[in-house]
Amino acid sequence: MTDAFIQFDKVSKSFGPITVVDDLDLSIGKGEFVSMLGPSGSGKTTLLMMLAGFEKPTSGEISVDAKRVDGLPPYKRNMGVVFQNYALFPHMTVAENVAFPLKMRGVSRSQIVERVKKALDMVQLGAFQGRKPIQLSGGQQQRVALARALVFEPEVVLMDEPLGALDKKLREQMQLDIRDIHRRLGLTIVFVTHDQTEALTMSDRIAIFNHGKIEQIGTPGQIYDSPRTQFVAEFIGETNLLTGKVQSAREGVLGVLLASGASIEVNAPLPATVGDEVKVSIRPERIDINSEATGGNRLKATVADIVYHGDHLQVRVQSQGKDLMIKAHRKSSPLNIGDEVVASFSPDHCWMVS
Repeated sequence: MTDAFIQFDKVSKSFGPITVVDDLDLSIGKGEFVSMLGPSGSGKTTLLMMLAGFEKPTSGEISVDAKRVDGLPPYKRNMGVVFQNYALFPHMTVAENVAFPLKMRGVSRSQIVERVKKALDMVQLGAFQGRKPIQLSGGQQQRVALARALVFEPEVVLMDEPLGALDKKLREQMQLDIRDIHRRLGLTIVFVTHDQTEALTMSDRIAIFNHGKIEQIGTPGQIYDSPRTQFVAEFIGETNLLTGKVQSAREGVLGVLLASGASIEVNAPLPATVGDEVKVSIRPERIDINSEATGGNRLKATVADIVYHGDHLQVRVQSQGKDLMIKAHRKSSPLNIGDEVVASFSPDHCWMVS
C-alpha cells in the first residue's frame, strides 16, 4: 500500500531473549479496518500495544500520517483504545466515564456535555448516562467503552479482543454495530482478535500473525479462498490438506498424484515443476457429494461419519485411506454411514500452499 496512514517499518519487540515481534512491516490506509488475527503469543497484541504507546519497540519505526509516534507517550497519539475488560471506572457514572478523556484534554464543560451525549447516542445508550457500570450488562459496558474511545474524535481506534467476553448473539450484534460505526465515521480501526469469523465479518483486510511475523495479509476473500501457506489454510476456517507429487504442468494447471494414489488437477498460483512435492488445500464446502456435474476432480469415497449442524451436515468420508471433511447441504440426497459416494471438486476450488 503506497498511501499508508499507519506504517510499521522493520519493527521488532523482544522481552529478554524472546522475540515477540520480528522485523515486521505493515501499512494501513486511512479509514481502513484491519484485523490482526493469530494464535496466542503470535505478536498481534504486542504490536497493538506498541502502536498505542503502552510498549516501546526494541527496534524499528512506527508512523501515523507520516509522523513518527514511537517516541510519544500514549496521551499524545490521539488514539482511542478499547480493551476486552472494558476498563471502566466503577465509581463513575456512564456519562462521567465517557467524559473522562475530554476532561484530561481540558475540553470546556459545555462541549463535554454535548460530545458525551453525541457519543452515547451513537452507541444507543443515551438514556443510561446516570447509571454506574455495575448496573449495565456486559454488552452495555462494552458500548460505554466504545463511546469513551470515540468521544474525543481520535484519528485511530485500537481494539484488543473487545468482544471476547460477550455471549455469541451479543458478540455478533456488536460486530455489526462496530462495522456500521466504522463506515459512518470513516474511522481507521486496528482490531486484534483470535476469532476467525469475527475477522472475516468485520475487516477490510486481515493480517495473519504467526511467531511474530505476518504470514499473509489480504481481504477476507483472499485470505479464505486463496491461502498462501498451510498455516493460513488451517488457521482460518476449515480445510482439507492433501499431499502429493506434481505429475504434469501446463498453462497454470498442475496434475498431482496424491499420496493416496489418486490423481487430481489443481490451479497453481505458486511455481512448481514435475516431481515437486506439493500440498493442496480444499475447503469443506467446496466439495460436492455425488454431484451429476461432469469434469473436475472425482474421488471415490466411503461415508465414515455424519454430524448434524442445523444449516448443513458435516460429513467425513474416507478416500483411499485419507479422511476428507465435507459440508453438505441439507437438501442433498440422504446419506448413511457406509455409503459409497463420489467426492468431487473443481481445480479452481483447490489451492496449492507452501
